[in-house]
Amino acid sequence: MVSGDLWSVIRHFDYLVVVDVLAVSWLIYRLLLLAKGTRAWQIAGGLVIFFTAVFVSDRLHLYALNWLLRQAFPLGPVAIVILFLPELRHALEEFGRPGFWGRSLGLMASEGLDRMIDAVVVAVSTMSVKRVGALIVFERETGLEDIVATGTIINADVSADLIGTLFYKGSPLHDGAIVIREGKIIAAGCTLPLTASPRVEAAVHTRHKAALGMSEDSDAVVVVVSEETGIISIAFGGKLIRGLSEDALRERLNALLQVGTPRSALGGTPLGQMATRVGSAIRSVRPARPSRTRDRARR
Repeated sequence: MVSGDLWSVIRHFDYLVVVDVLAVSWLIYRLLLLAKGTRAWQIAGGLVIFFTAVFVSDRLHLYALNWLLRQAFPLGPVAIVILFLPELRHALEEFGRPGFWGRSLGLMASEGLDRMIDAVVVAVSTMSVKRVGALIVFERETGLEDIVATGTIINADVSADLIGTLFYKGSPLHDGAIVIREGKIIAAGCTLPLTASPRVEAAVHTRHKAALGMSEDSDAVVVVVSEETGIISIAFGGKLIRGLSEDALRERLNALLQVGTPRSALGGTPLGQMATRVGSAIRSVRPARPSRTRDRARR
């Protein structure tokens, strides 16, 4: 009797429902991949808070607040389109790229991360000695598609030679920043937002202001090489650490590029104190001599 009922259920089961559910799940998964780390997450979080406020105000009988919040409902569809317009445009572009459908949520392997950091450290140390200015942005959880769009798409594996070539003073892309995502240089010649903090004084040069601005607007890690002094700096979470050695830079990158590193993890000098020390640091700090690691990389 039980087997008969089971066979009846199987015989009348609509397999198209399973296909429909799997198709929707796959689409949601791909949309999550596309939105991963972008500002769409922050906008979505704001919408969740908004609807939560509507629900709570209704339950607590806060009639005036509930009425005020509900006045935004008629404008909701238009507002959502405006808020998510860059993401929607990017989604349509990505859907047409075959590489997007093979992309996964997996993180960069530890060995690949070590190789990437070694290549960056070697390139940065060499540019420090030669007084070649550089801005290197490491994308973390916050997507940087708007920054990538301001530059030239490279999409190449990270190597010390390529980084040195991109920032060579004769290169048309040397004035901008490069963006590194999952072990690849996605774009070069990118424009970064300058910090708007009133605590940053004129002694902080444009590259460092751009690094700070990028670290304030996202959770990106930004490495800066000063063209005037060769000083190596790193920005993260709105803080800046200057005068890093090759080993110190490697250590910082290893710590900051790990998943889940909080924005306060840099532990650098607050902007108010940092700005007053920049002038003396520029005069006193000199770039270190090339290490054996860099010599081995050249050979």
